[in-house]
Amino acid sequence: MNKKERFMNFLQNKPVDRAPVAFFHHFTRNDEWFKGLVNPEIFEKNINGHKKARDVFDPDVIKVMNDSLMIMMVDVSMVKEAKDLRDIVPPAKDSAWMQKTKELTLRALDFYKDSEAPKYATGFSPFMVLRASFSASPAHMKDYRENMIKWVQEDPDSFLFALDKIADTIMELNTMLVKECGAEGIYFSVNNQSHFFPDDLYLKYVVPSDKKVIAHANTLSDINLLHICGYAGKANNLELFKDYDIAGFNWAVHAEGVSLSEGKKLFGGKPVFGGFEQDTVIYTGTREEVEEFTYKILDEAGRTGIMIGCDCTVPHDIDDNRLEWVRQACVKYAENKK
Repeated sequence: MNKKERFMNFLQNKPVDRAPVAFFHHFTRNDEWFKGLVNPEIFEKNINGHKKARDVFDPDVIKVMNDSLMIMMVDVSMVKEAKDLRDIVPPAKDSAWMQKTKELTLRALDFYKDSEAPKYATGFSPFMVLRASFSASPAHMKDYRENMIKWVQEDPDSFLFALDKIADTIMELNTMLVKECGAEGIYFSVNNQSHFFPDDLYLKYVVPSDKKVIAHANTLSDINLLHICGYAGKANNLELFKDYDIAGFNWAVHAEGVSLSEGKKLFGGKPVFGGFEQDTVIYTGTREEVEEFTYKILDEAGRTGIMIGCDCTVPHDIDDNRLEWVRQACVKYAENKK
């Protein structure tokens, strides 16, 4: 099987010659994230990191990681009370952030133009965009969680209006990423880490904007993936996302305490992927330890509708040879099962 055939069999819960491997990569340090608009060196480092990584490990699945730009920010400086949420300003398509995102995606994907592996662009949910924008705003960062909960309870229509406005901009961004940049699917990141919103509020006021973006993404591609981010070990309630209409699911197996086989049942038998923590065995273990952990994942989850990956994005300074260790372990595992 080639990479595209193997991946499509994974998405269709069909047999594969060996489990595909999908480790997605940071290319800059944490303190360099978001700084690509003001620091050209970080922007270039982010782009060229894709080539350096591929020179060592040619991935089964490609995902552009936009560390230097990261989450789209909206202007929330005018928000003093709930009704002001209607006045937030997402970036326009001709804004610097949008145009730099286009440039980064085009140039990163050019490093993979000869690969048959599926190619993804990274996307974030409207709720994550709004949260990130408030957390970065000097006027709001101290008590933004409490304010967001208060505002959605005081004026739910204005809160929904804001998320809907952000969703429309994300949909415009996704159209650009697929139709103008050549991405074949959207890797859509969501989270309600550490119960940032009570579950009832999340279901009623956040889920609709997630589903709106996903429904639109599904008009662009039928291979979109959902990443339920458990960054820094912060857990989510996976039940919130179980009926999302998307091709495959990834979550933080270790933060959530939900194995791949358990998650596959929760998500109705849909394809799932992950298994490693991004900064433990895969980052520091010996080759033998990495191989043993790969076998452990496959013993637990099987090989049908299963792809090996991580809870979240691997660190920028990982030795990419380690990712090849996992792929070779998957090959060896398949041979031993013949």
